[in-house]
Amino acid sequence: MEAARVDHNHAKDRRLIERENNYFASAARINYYDLVIDSAHGAILKDVDGNEYIDLLASASATNIGHTNDLVVKAISDQAQKLIHYTPSYFHHLPEQELAEKLASIAPGDSEKEVVFGNSGSDANDAIIKFARAYTGRSYIVSYMNAYHGSTYGSIAVSGVSLNMTRKIGPLMPDVVHVPYPDSYRTEKNETEHELSQRYFADFKRPFESFLPADEVACVMVEAIQGDGGLVKAPDEYLHLVYNFCRQHGILFAVDEVNQGLGRTGHMWSIDNFPGIEPDMISVGKSIASGMPLSAVIGKKEIMESLGAPAHTFTTAGNPVCCAAALATLKVIEQDDLVEKSRVDGQYAKKKFLEMQLRHPNIGDVRMFGLNGGIEIVKDKQSKVADSDFATKVIYYAFEHGVVIITLRGNILRFQPPLVITRSELNKALEVLDQAFTAVKTGKVSLPQTDTKIGW
Repeated sequence: MEAARVDHNHAKDRRLIERENNYFASAARINYYDLVIDSAHGAILKDVDGNEYIDLLASASATNIGHTNDLVVKAISDQAQKLIHYTPSYFHHLPEQELAEKLASIAPGDSEKEVVFGNSGSDANDAIIKFARAYTGRSYIVSYMNAYHGSTYGSIAVSGVSLNMTRKIGPLMPDVVHVPYPDSYRTEKNETEHELSQRYFADFKRPFESFLPADEVACVMVEAIQGDGGLVKAPDEYLHLVYNFCRQHGILFAVDEVNQGLGRTGHMWSIDNFPGIEPDMISVGKSIASGMPLSAVIGKKEIMESLGAPAHTFTTAGNPVCCAAALATLKVIEQDDLVEKSRVDGQYAKKKFLEMQLRHPNIGDVRMFGLNGGIEIVKDKQSKVADSDFATKVIYYAFEHGVVIITLRGNILRFQPPLVITRSELNKALEVLDQAFTAVKTGKVSLPQTDTKIGW
């Protein structure tokens, strides 16, 4: 039975957006829907016209513990009444001290750790570049095609997911080399995972064999599971091969956990999906403070001591209100066992998507790691040709029926609900998506008239 279309009134949404367009630069937002969010709680959004939606995006994986969590709201309020800000660049405050100690204690691996704070995942990845170069005395950074590390000049230089992130703004930071990220969906004929890992590792080594001296490389920066690249997980063997290569050549191994950390993958950190690997540094942002502007780099002590002040200071980094929100966020993750909930609910959602895949030939691949999935939409399962038009119509049907989900790379559904989503909400959202595939296949969905590209 098809879900009833929600009788949404978007009049106020549209009026506000039309006015905003006079003042807000188009480079700062990817276009999807006419949605002005007024309030949110848990996994439910409400717009300015009073319409409600089940949130399958979690503010780009920035609200893993859900919207307006009571403990986080109280922590923010209590701290704001005591001290809104004094920069840790000069003096100290308790929330920053407590959070630094907490992050050092929960970082992957047994080495002694230290922490620096920033305002976004972008500047955290810039920090990785700084500390890697300082510690090794080397300049080159190796990163990956289809990676997203941020929008500051350092982080944008190591990203590789969108032409509009490089067009017109070069030259970018020098001494960056991009290598291919393993694609376990588009394999060669009869290729095993072992063979795929070996093939991509050969691609990884090729620059080192021709133009990139290993003894001049400071760091390999990787998303163990690519986020904006399509929710793609590297094979275990491949990542270990890269990690061991780094160890053999004195190259630091850094993992971007901004999108995929803090329970998102059914583990506390995405690198925990790869036993035996201890990163030299990890970058954290987004959900660390439930969407409040805060980021951190957690690294091995000797690396983090390779720079002196003021090499990485920001006036508002480590803001006490944001640190209080982060401490509360980490407490909720632990006391509500959200890592395990992500794992269990992720398995449940994967089973449902695989059942849909049997009914809908346009679902080409189902990649699910915790409550964290990339559902790849193709023209047919044999050719595996991306079908962005079909995917865009699916998310528009979902929006019209009270579910917020977006696409990545045009044809991949980004499934990242708050980890607190209830089973009832999850079932309702999955039912709407199931019906969306049928509606699009039977020609019942049309897109709004717009001169602006929809999605990435």
